[in-house]
Amino acid sequence: MLPEDWVARGLPIEVGRKLMTAAIRGNEVRGVKRAALEEIERTTSAESLRIEKRETAPDGFVKYLFEIGVEAVRIPVPCEAPGADVSAYAGKEKKYIVCVSSQAGCALACSFCATGALGFRRNLTAAEIVGQVLAVRAEADRPVRGVVFMGMGEPFLNYDHVIQAARILCHPSGGAIDAKSITISTAGIVPQIRRFTEEGHKFRLAVSLTHAVPSQRRKLMPIEQVHPTEELVRALHDHARARKTRVLVEYVLLGGVNDSPADAKALVDLLDRKLVKVDLIDVNGDTGGYRRASKKARSAFLDVLAGAQIPFAIRYSGGQEVSAGCGQLAAGERGARML
Repeated sequence: MLPEDWVARGLPIEVGRKLMTAAIRGNEVRGVKRAALEEIERTTSAESLRIEKRETAPDGFVKYLFEIGVEAVRIPVPCEAPGADVSAYAGKEKKYIVCVSSQAGCALACSFCATGALGFRRNLTAAEIVGQVLAVRAEADRPVRGVVFMGMGEPFLNYDHVIQAARILCHPSGGAIDAKSITISTAGIVPQIRRFTEEGHKFRLAVSLTHAVPSQRRKLMPIEQVHPTEELVRALHDHARARKTRVLVEYVLLGGVNDSPADAKALVDLLDRKLVKVDLIDVNGDTGGYRRASKKARSAFLDVLAGAQIPFAIRYSGGQEVSAGCGQLAAGERGARML
């Protein structure tokens, strides 16, 4: 419940802020009647989820398995991987980003994603989503400054709870995380992208594309059959124009599948370079039997993007030793049985 919601219950918004601060951060509240505090205790809670298991990779990534059978990842910034270039962060705050899950399992069955192989089990509540961040933050030795909805599940198929969770996480009296440091990733649920744009949220939008040719994308991401690429790209371009910010286009590089110069050219022809930034991700794990692109193939792919002045970045896939990388979250056997 947000502070504004308490206005409808006859409390000033300032009191609502105090109450939410107390609930999230465990502070005492002065100047509030005992009856109001008792009602808060009776009707609300701000509890972190119980951690069933945590696994730490050599590069500092930590994967958490929670009692509700979902996983989240704590991402260090800068990364602690041996040989990592941290010069850009000299003098800057060390921090964590939390990759959270929005569903148990996923119905979209992307061929390269371990979560999709589980199938859909249920949507998480806003409390369960926020609870992941609270649990990670409670034991963190650095501040949590960002959240990415890129864990298990399709966030835009659990839209209301995801947006409510994001609002709580960014509220000054809640998680106090800058809204622009919260990224919500979707495989391409077009009506919800349109709704997200119309509602004017400041959270960043990321869209998983992975192939620019519809017939090829359909083999990798069955969502193409419901929300075609052409329709999806119009929606993300419209979002970028409306919000005056670039949409992050996620592209999982699959060796011999979507990593050729021709594939890059198709991506260039599809996207407006002024409205997007391409986020390249090496495929992780063995789901689908894919392999990573070779250095030569990746370099040739990037040359095409650079030549067309398409902004891009290569996302470091950390936590490989504990299966904490993108597309690897599948929950432990114990967690799966608990659903």
